[in-house]
Amino acid sequence: MKKILFASSEAVPFIKTGGLADVVGSLPKYFDRKQFDVRVILPKYACIDQKLKAKMKRVADFTVKLGWRNQSARILKAKADGIQYYFVENEFYFAGERPYGEIYQDVEKFAFFSKAVLEALDKINFLPDIIHCNDWQTGLLPVFLCEEYRAKEDYRNIRTVFSIHNICFQGRWILHEVKDITGLREEVFTMRGIEAYGESNYLKGGIVYSDAVTAVSETYSKEIMTPEGGMGLDGALRSCSHKISGIVNGLDYEVFHPKKDAYIAAPFDVKTFAANKPKNKAKLQEMMGLPKEKDTFLIGMVSRMSDQKGFDLVAYILDEFLEKEKVQIAVLGTGESRYENMFRHFEKKYPKKLSAMIGYSESAAHQIYAGADAFLMPSLFEPCGLSQLISLRYGTVPIVRETGGLKDTVEPYNKYTNEGTGFSFAHYNAHEMADMIRFAMEVYYTQKQNWNQLAARGMKKNFSWESSVRKYERLYGCLCN
Repeated sequence: MKKILFASSEAVPFIKTGGLADVVGSLPKYFDRKQFDVRVILPKYACIDQKLKAKMKRVADFTVKLGWRNQSARILKAKADGIQYYFVENEFYFAGERPYGEIYQDVEKFAFFSKAVLEALDKINFLPDIIHCNDWQTGLLPVFLCEEYRAKEDYRNIRTVFSIHNICFQGRWILHEVKDITGLREEVFTMRGIEAYGESNYLKGGIVYSDAVTAVSETYSKEIMTPEGGMGLDGALRSCSHKISGIVNGLDYEVFHPKKDAYIAAPFDVKTFAANKPKNKAKLQEMMGLPKEKDTFLIGMVSRMSDQKGFDLVAYILDEFLEKEKVQIAVLGTGESRYENMFRHFEKKYPKKLSAMIGYSESAAHQIYAGADAFLMPSLFEPCGLSQLISLRYGTVPIVRETGGLKDTVEPYNKYTNEGTGFSFAHYNAHEMADMIRFAMEVYYTQKQNWNQLAARGMKKNFSWESSVRKYERLYGCLCN
């Protein structure tokens, strides 16, 4: 049996700030448990819910030598969904109301976490074949393993996989300060190591020192090797292209299950879609304070409001679109104040057409996925994206820009063959987006049977972890041989 340890800065149900937590909290459950013993290790943040902390049991106490410092560490453990979790506790590093703080604090915090994980292996009596690291917060783990632990007999055969969930966040900081924090040898801080543009770069460390690198979709794995998508690391990635692959994220189909979803007004599947989708639409309109117009095209958005998510495109066309089109838009999310205020303004100007809930509600998000006719994701870039997978699952037709995981998971509708699962546009252009939305509306209003077939095809697609986890299993197998 192969032993796998996921190292991450977050995972549901313990701590979440973004999609990384969903991936690490769901992927381990889908491995073949007859062949893989998969466990997860996280920081024990003070801000973890007290009810979850109460279930943790102490395993061991030890000291981590970090540069010239000796820092205390404690390991605790708890189970969730049948998966064994471990937690690294240090009250200095992991205090506070949020898991992340200022970058100068976080580079030391996660250097400590990365080394503490390696120190903990014999304490938890679990020497993994593979340590699967995730994003820059664990980027130094492969570095420490290669530089300080590989000579130890128990560590000699441990291999590392490094997953890039979003290349924008790299853990960059002042070179000599990271030297002081880590105590790593001089050669590590060169261009061949973790140095990039005169700074230390934790993400680059994970890329260079790991045995395999994955990105969270096939298209994204190619995009990050280009100057446009690499955020300064495209050269390092191209030099490591032999060990880079793309594996699209899956969706936890037990959490997002329209037939069993307790959050939505009328649970449904493909067979009951025609009867119950209108009930969910009516509930969504009621929840958002929109007129209950069953035949009006209703677009949903659940998103962080930022340029990365394409909200500058939305801003460019929103006023004209709401004025001229027979449409309703339901928005849920938070983000940049200019976009939050934009939605507040147009909500007052077009109260029968636009409703925005500034904030986040899990139940409201599920109702938008279940009740909207279409779901808009015009992202500038999108490593994988989960919202389009959820909308497909709930028979809500995605309208996306062809980038990253959006391109890999949404098949463009072909009006001549009546094939595809959604609508997509190629260029990052507001007019091109508006034209594609109008095309979707044309199909909805004039070819309702085709529209319903389009939604049904999306619901039948399988984007659960079942397919992707087999690819990880094969990758692990290759590394262990």
